[in-house]
Amino acid sequence: MNWDQVEGHWQQLKGRVKQKWGKLTDDDFEVIAGRRDELLGKLQERYGIEREQAERQLDEFTERL
Repeated sequence: MNWDQVEGHWQQLKGRVKQKWGKLTDDDFEVIAGRRDELLGKLQERYGIEREQAERQLDEFTERL
């Protein structure tokens, strides 16, 4: 699934994202609102990882959808 599809189905996919990255808060999800860059930033912030690692995790996640 590409990111445009994720954005279009964000409300349905939020639960899966919450399962994968449990440190993200409801407030984070309001800020993210389906935007890839916002999600990457929140992953970096909450998990203390570099952007490349967050991108890799996100790409793997979207490939499995």
